[in-house]
Amino acid sequence: MPKQIISTSAAPAAIGPYSQAVRAGDTVYLSGQIGLDPATAQLVEGIDAQIERVFQNLQAVAQAAGGSLGQVVKFTVYLTDLSHTPKVNAAMERHVPAPFPARATLGVAALPRGALIEADAVLVLDAA
Repeated sequence: MPKQIISTSAAPAAIGPYSQAVRAGDTVYLSGQIGLDPATAQLVEGIDAQIERVFQNLQAVAQAAGGSLGQVVKFTVYLTDLSHTPKVNAAMERHVPAPFPARATLGVAALPRGALIEADAVLVLDAA
């Protein structure tokens, strides 16, 4: 099964040797997104803004693949401070329709560019 590279200017360009997403069949693997504003390539300020920006960036990449966050089957969230988990939960409830996908949340020492959160996702295009 050939892979298809997914790219959109509505989300930040990759800051390393990777693609924003790769589609293999009906499965799309979204690379980790941090709170970079795609217009400025700068990190937005504060945890609340970064959480929102991460979900907006993931949604933009999902849309470029022909899907939405409603088709995500698995999220992985990386936080430099796990006390922000309730804020991530609230953002998921705003951006992802129920039934909710599987998720892992990990505490990490540091993230690229000093980000406070990063998240990646796997979506299946024929999933509702």
